[in-house]
Amino acid sequence: MTKHAFPALACALTIGILAPGAHAEMSPDELARLGKDLTPNGAIMAGNADGTIPAWTGGLTQPPSGWDPKMGYIDPFKDEKPLFTITAANVDSYGDKVSPGMAALLKKFPNQAMPVYKTHRTFANPPEIYAATKEKAAKAKIVGLGIENYDVPGTPFPVPKTGVEAIYNQTTKYFGGYKACRDWLPVRASGDYYRVGFCEHMVQGQNVVPHEENLAFMIYAGYDAPSTLLGTIYLVRDSVDYTKPGAGRQAWIYNAGQRRVRRAPDLAYDNVDDGTEGMRTTDDYWGFQGAIDRYDWNLVGKKEMYIPYNAYRQMDPSLKYADMIDKGGLKPELTRWELHRVWVLEATLKPGMSHVLSKRVFYLDEDSHIIALADGYDGRGNLWRVYTYPLVQAYDAGVMFQTNFVTADLSNGNYMVTAVTNQRPQPAYQWNVKGEAKDFTTEAIRRRGVR
Repeated sequence: MTKHAFPALACALTIGILAPGAHAEMSPDELARLGKDLTPNGAIMAGNADGTIPAWTGGLTQPPSGWDPKMGYIDPFKDEKPLFTITAANVDSYGDKVSPGMAALLKKFPNQAMPVYKTHRTFANPPEIYAATKEKAAKAKIVGLGIENYDVPGTPFPVPKTGVEAIYNQTTKYFGGYKACRDWLPVRASGDYYRVGFCEHMVQGQNVVPHEENLAFMIYAGYDAPSTLLGTIYLVRDSVDYTKPGAGRQAWIYNAGQRRVRRAPDLAYDNVDDGTEGMRTTDDYWGFQGAIDRYDWNLVGKKEMYIPYNAYRQMDPSLKYADMIDKGGLKPELTRWELHRVWVLEATLKPGMSHVLSKRVFYLDEDSHIIALADGYDGRGNLWRVYTYPLVQAYDAGVMFQTNFVTADLSNGNYMVTAVTNQRPQPAYQWNVKGEAKDFTTEAIRRRGVR
């Protein structure tokens, strides 16, 4: 493992950052900028000075001509070629446009590379979500680690000023609801791997009937491979704000062998998820999810970086998993990196708190406020894990999501690929799913388990 000091920001901040502990609603002047010089989600509308980042013009809201959902998400940029490629030999010349984690990974695995393509700002949400963002950003505020005057959907802090605001943007990102069966692949340094199948029915709070205040999402999910995990079902109800009375994560697990449901209070923080060979913690999912109380959150600022974006090639249903796997990560020719503005967010473990990661640095896409890249440090302050969360716009649903995200361990060469769908029937995702609260109960998952 290598030790890194986080580099200084390469560009001046466009928005002032408040001192730690400060909290404020979005001002009327800032609200008036949404949809004008700021996008409806708070990003800078204009491109950068040299044109390598274009202006946002509404995002990708239509599928390619002739598209059918049974094709999977085909690549609208399939004919583009890389502008250049970042490798172990030249990574240092790109400075802090490359994360410390990716720089270390390239040097440890010289077969890995970052092919950089033309930037496309494809993020888009439905108009009603933009309207919700503008309405709620006028009232939402942080008190301690809690959020007041907010409920999903909508981005509560389109122009975040503190680290706590920024992480709430990530944990409340819009997805509505979905059903999907996806796979994850624990890969050893030797290249050996196996498939873990995981099927999810996940509904964001606003799509649950009847509506419940402070409900972030409900999910039931279970394994369909391998046989040792078959029949295990999880049920999770999560809160937007954990600090409110009676709030927090409620989780249960149905065990097929015992044929009963039991509480799963450990399904949080750095609990190691089943079927991950120790390479993914529960709060790694989606970059970060769950309670935020174990870390101090510092919003470092905004900068330009190369992040994995528009990663449609990685989702090609013609690809077989065996043909995607390489040493240190997926084959680099399947990846796509673009220059985007990101919010840099540091999470440092609080004194007296426990977690396998003493520090985490997140890189949130400015347009979507979704984590696209992260670095994880061990208890000695050494760079340990590198996380890539390639972003893809679901052009039929108004949702940006993470696909084929990789957790790479710099200490032993193992890695974990999550949310792969290439060998699954297409379409792999069903969006805009709603749910009834009665279907997300312990009795409901018990019934499913004994079928």
